[in-house]
Amino acid sequence: MKGIKNVIDFGSSCYEEQRVYTYIQSRFYRAPEVIMGLRYTCAIDMWSLGCILVELHTGSALFAGEDEFDQLSCIMEVLGMPPEKMWEQSKKRSTFVSSKGYPRYCRLATNPDGTTKMIPGKTRRGKFRCLPESRSLKSALKGCEDPLFINFIRGCLEYDPALRMTPSAALKHSWFRRRLPRPPDSEFYQDSANSVAAAASLVVTAEGATSQREDARAGACLDLYKKSGIKQSSAIRVDQGHRTLSPNTEQEGKFPRE
Repeated sequence: MKGIKNVIDFGSSCYEEQRVYTYIQSRFYRAPEVIMGLRYTCAIDMWSLGCILVELHTGSALFAGEDEFDQLSCIMEVLGMPPEKMWEQSKKRSTFVSSKGYPRYCRLATNPDGTTKMIPGKTRRGKFRCLPESRSLKSALKGCEDPLFINFIRGCLEYDPALRMTPSAALKHSWFRRRLPRPPDSEFYQDSANSVAAAASLVVTAEGATSQREDARAGACLDLYKKSGIKQSSAIRVDQGHRTLSPNTEQEGKFPRE
């Protein structure tokens, strides 16, 4: 119904400058800085977004830890060890890492020559956990072949919150933009300058048209361009006299390729 707004559970949400919770986010989607007891920001939501998108893609949770200790173990399996600067700020370091610097979920084994090596460990329920960074993100995505999606997820799952993809950057990402809905009155136009430029490459000019049908097609695409609201200088050059649309090569380098 018109006028009705649906609000989805905000849970333990709070203003960024008024953080009052130490236990926040459901475990499977909890950001590493929260697990490690560090100061957190809105960047934790981008981590959760990445986890949720993977689960929607694969049908199962990306990091399905049995408890908070195991949760970080699951993350390290795929992403490796957190940056040292994060450990230095964490009061929980000794909970997750030994004095020798290896993750506590792993075990040390002695080789015949006296050297030691790290071997996978088990959870409290008996599940094996592999060595840090021994499981690739692509395998965790169950063989996903979409490089843009993998890149988007990798940006969401950056350990360092300062380097993690922001919401504004996510909206500009090629994976996200290519999935924006198309206007209902067009099968060609998409909401990006590159897509309009690609559509323009299909147009023939009225001057060089060999039939009235091609002339009408050129005119229809020109009208579509005008309705799009995209500035002429962005990706398309318009020749009103010849009713021509063509890619603007001078501007081509200023737009991310999809």
